[in-house]
Amino acid sequence: MKEKILELWPEINWIKDISLQEKVIACWEFALNNSNINPEDLKTIPFTLLIKDCKISFINHKRTCVQLAVEIARIMQNNFGESININMDYLIAGAILIDVGKLIEYEKVDGKIQTSKAGDLIRHPFSGLAIASRFNLPYEVQHIIATHSKEGDLGKRTIESIIVHHADFVSFDIFK
Repeated sequence: MKEKILELWPEINWIKDISLQEKVIACWEFALNNSNINPEDLKTIPFTLLIKDCKISFINHKRTCVQLAVEIARIMQNNFGESININMDYLIAGAILIDVGKLIEYEKVDGKIQTSKAGDLIRHPFSGLAIASRFNLPYEVQHIIATHSKEGDLGKRTIESIIVHHADFVSFDIFK
């Protein structure tokens, strides 16, 4: 399974901390093992059920979000220098994991993706946070997962969470 996850998420290799890489992989492995969605499905299922007839795949949207977040962070670091401190490992890990909970929120029935019973009750930021906590990811990464969507609007986001939040929505809102 690890090889399939790394094939889906080559950006995991951008994380310098090997222990954090392994925890990110463990989260995805757990989610895939506890879902009826398989790694190949991530290449074809829509990234959201909130947009009717969404043609953008889950993995396409998610990898775009990770790549956008990294580029935004690099530009900010280049322009603002030591005025800001961005932990790139946390940013990348968080961006890769923000939608891991969708594997609990969604289910495949008769070849179609729909909201699961769990998903009716618990949105993916919460189930994703639970998965990340299970594997002892740093609180900073858990924070990114928990605050990346509208559920995080009432709290104070870290710089990494702000960047990931905007990278996610800039690659979401254009398809609404």
